[in-house]
Amino acid sequence: MPIGKQIAEVAYTHLGLNWPQAYAKAQNLLERVRLPDPNAAMHAFPHQLSGGQKQRVAIAAAIASGPKLLIADEATSALDTIVQAEIVALIRQLVAEDGMTLLFVSHDIALAAELAGRIAVFRNGELIELGATAQVVSAPRHTYTRALLDAHLGLDAEPLLQRT
Repeated sequence: MPIGKQIAEVAYTHLGLNWPQAYAKAQNLLERVRLPDPNAAMHAFPHQLSGGQKQRVAIAAAIASGPKLLIADEATSALDTIVQAEIVALIRQLVAEDGMTLLFVSHDIALAAELAGRIAVFRNGELIELGATAQVVSAPRHTYTRALLDAHLGLDAEPLLQRT
């Protein structure tokens, strides 16, 4: 199914729009998620897109019904670092513009810290730490949380650990 139809179907089904309105909504969403050529994407199939473009389409479909809560489960896990940063910035912008609450699930605590006001750390399905991002990052109470923070590698590792 072409991408435009996939997204339009969400709007048609959940918002009660007619098909022309649903397609217009799909077009607008593809523009909002900053696809390079939204018009071409309307008629493209998922296999014709890059990983980052597919993720943008998935985000457009996820917000097509106007949710109050956006659950992003490993939304950037298969993406390279540059595309990952673009997707994080996009999610942050869309959440702010649409007034959504974001539940961001990630194994990357540094990435979660960039998006979240609060962090919950789970290990083997058990909640082991919960708190304000600055508190969890700067003074973790659990050794597993400390291990996650210590495992963070990259140029931004030091600023992450110095947050207050």
